[in-house]
Amino acid sequence: MKITTARIFQILTLTALCAATFACSKSKSYSELLRDEEKATNWWLSNQKVINEIPEDSVFICGEDAPFYRMDEDGFIYMQVVNPGDKRKKARKGQQIFFRYTRTNILDMYHGYDPPASEGNAGNVGNGNSTSFRFDDLYAETSQTYGSGIQTPLFYLGLDCEVNLVLRSYYGFQGETGQCQPFIFNVKYFPAYY
Repeated sequence: MKITTARIFQILTLTALCAATFACSKSKSYSELLRDEEKATNWWLSNQKVINEIPEDSVFICGEDAPFYRMDEDGFIYMQVVNPGDKRKKARKGQQIFFRYTRTNILDMYHGYDPPASEGNAGNVGNGNSTSFRFDDLYAETSQTYGSGIQTPLFYLGLDCEVNLVLRSYYGFQGETGQCQPFIFNVKYFPAYY
């Protein structure tokens, strides 16, 4: 019996289909991951004071005990203002903004990992470890890399501000959007002249 190229292709396709089916049966679907992300985010926020709208005058309650404000209609971004910065010095479109951050995975907290995974560049300012984006320019590569959520506070606050942000993956770092992991960020923003 002679095996043709078409038959080999059919066998390989069937093998790949079986492998994919087996792999999918052991992992969660994207919609299930999104539900888990939402559940963990809501769990975390249930232990915080939350205000479901942005103040009309953009004057936020500030400090370590300030409430988290829902910043978008879908509830994917929440912001707590630790320090509002200098409102006389607002970020300009296209301006390079440096930021220092620490972030903790909310899913890790939800699942009880002790300690939950934290990462960022807040403790390492040397060795060329500069993280920046171009404000309100999502065509710039660095802005795409860090997502639009990290820029949200600068539409309301002055430069040199500090915030805590809850970001769901949709507004998070570009390379992680498919992982459906929400994070709580502590972020400090600095204009390019620093």
